[in-house]
Amino acid sequence: MYTVFPVPGKCPVCEEQMMITRLYCPNCDVTVEGRFSLGRLAMLSPGQLEFVEVFLKCEGKITRVEKELGMSYPTVRSRLNSIITAMGYEVYGGGDDEDEELSAEQRRQVLDDLAAGIITPEEAVDALHGDLS
Repeated sequence: MYTVFPVPGKCPVCEEQMMITRLYCPNCDVTVEGRFSLGRLAMLSPGQLEFVEVFLKCEGKITRVEKELGMSYPTVRSRLNSIITAMGYEVYGGGDDEDEELSAEQRRQVLDDLAAGIITPEEAVDALHGDLS
């Protein structure tokens, strides 16, 4: 048998989106050539894809994602927002069902997560600013 590697979504040199130009069926030895899109999910990093899998497994319930990954609510929201942006969509910024301003405890949790190295400084800024708009 042969080793199968995941398709890289971004070019390792310039980080632009990759394009598939050849598909091969090992069963019948057919090769198809052309230009094939990878789709939006291929734009995500392995870590982002792992988060999406957990999010789907938890049926999109953020409280369950928090428990599954051991993350705070602001961290989960920040990761989710960065994935939405990475897929080329705009993060929804308002409306009736959107979250209110972060509580003092949620802000503290973001800072605690940052101090513990659970999130990056960029994720902390996104969590603090992204949920305050």
